[in-house]
Amino acid sequence: MNQVKENNTVKVNYTGRLTDGQVFDSSEGKEPIEFALGQGQLIPGFEKGLIDMKLNEKKTITIAKEEAYGDVNDDLKQEVNKTELPQDITPEVGMGLVSKSPDGREINLVVIEVKEESIVIDGNHPLAGKDLIFDLEVVAIKETEVTN
Repeated sequence: MNQVKENNTVKVNYTGRLTDGQVFDSSEGKEPIEFALGQGQLIPGFEKGLIDMKLNEKKTITIAKEEAYGDVNDDLKQEVNKTELPQDITPEVGMGLVSKSPDGREINLVVIEVKEESIVIDGNHPLAGKDLIFDLEVVAIKETEVTN
C-alpha cells in the first residue's frame, strides 16, 4: 500500500495556517493525526488533498472555505441578555462559552461584543469564512477493512 485511496486509514503530520501565514493548528511535537478517510471526521478539502499521496510524500494544499468550514452564518450570531449568564461570569470579547442544545449537544460560542445590558455571541466555527493552507506529510497508510 503506497498511495492513499478512499476509505484508507492514514497517519498524517500537518500544519494548518491561514492565508496570512498564521498557524492555527499543527501536529508538530505531537503524534500524527490518524483517521479513516470517508468517515466525515475531517473537513472535505483535507481528505481530498490526501487522495493519491504516496507514503512519506509531503505537499502543501489550499482549501477553499467551501471545502473547509463554509461561510460565516449570520444566523449563528445572537444577542443574549446578561441576566441569562451565570452570576460568576464577566463576559469579555473573545471569551469562549459553552451552551447546551435542547438535544443535549454542547455548542461552542464566542463573545464577539459586550454591551451595557447584553452580549453578542457567535456560534460559527472559528475558521468559518476562511481559506486554509495545510502542509501535509503521509507517514502511514493502512487498508481499512470494509464490513457489511
